[in-house]
Amino acid sequence: MRKLSLLVTIFALMQMLCGTQAFVVNVDAHNEECFFEKIEAGTKFSVTFEVIDGGFLDIDIKVTGPDNSIMHQSVKESSSRLTFAAVTTGVYTVCFDNSKSSMTPKMVMFSIDVGESPHRVPGAPGEDEVGHTKLEDMIRELSGTLTSVKHEQEYMHVRDKIHRSINESTNSRVVLWSTFEALVLVLMTVGQVYYLKRFFEVKRVV
Repeated sequence: MRKLSLLVTIFALMQMLCGTQAFVVNVDAHNEECFFEKIEAGTKFSVTFEVIDGGFLDIDIKVTGPDNSIMHQSVKESSSRLTFAAVTTGVYTVCFDNSKSSMTPKMVMFSIDVGESPHRVPGAPGEDEVGHTKLEDMIRELSGTLTSVKHEQEYMHVRDKIHRSINESTNSRVVLWSTFEALVLVLMTVGQVYYLKRFFEVKRVV
């Protein structure tokens, strides 16, 4: 029976891990996008984000608690991972602010990961099953670590796409500039040949 309960716990944690995903939001210039998450007191949660497109790839972020107290606020951040512990039960707010941008929208990839509630659910093992509880805690910790790795892989994939796009754009510009330089060089060569030819023709006539 204990093994069955443990397998159910592992399956639930893996389902939670598979269900965790990152989101992409487009924040227009002079605009702010906010997202809300209801979290119980004592629960750890993290906010991971990265600006993947727009301007200098930076944005302002603010995290507030249920009582509108500011838990974190920073400006011109490109990417970060913020970890908090909910002090009170309520709705926590994460806002991405692009009001300082005059005309450039920003595209932000982010995720809000909420850990397990610290309160024991009905039917949970008692103090006499400490070993079982410790194993469940280790599984939860492993699940959180795997989630972090999963998000890091997603962000690395996005970074790879951005850098590839930048490299392709740079390469195309280099090719165009090299072609322009070659054309200018050919024109200068033709012009010099024509000028020298005309110069010697004039001297011959004299």
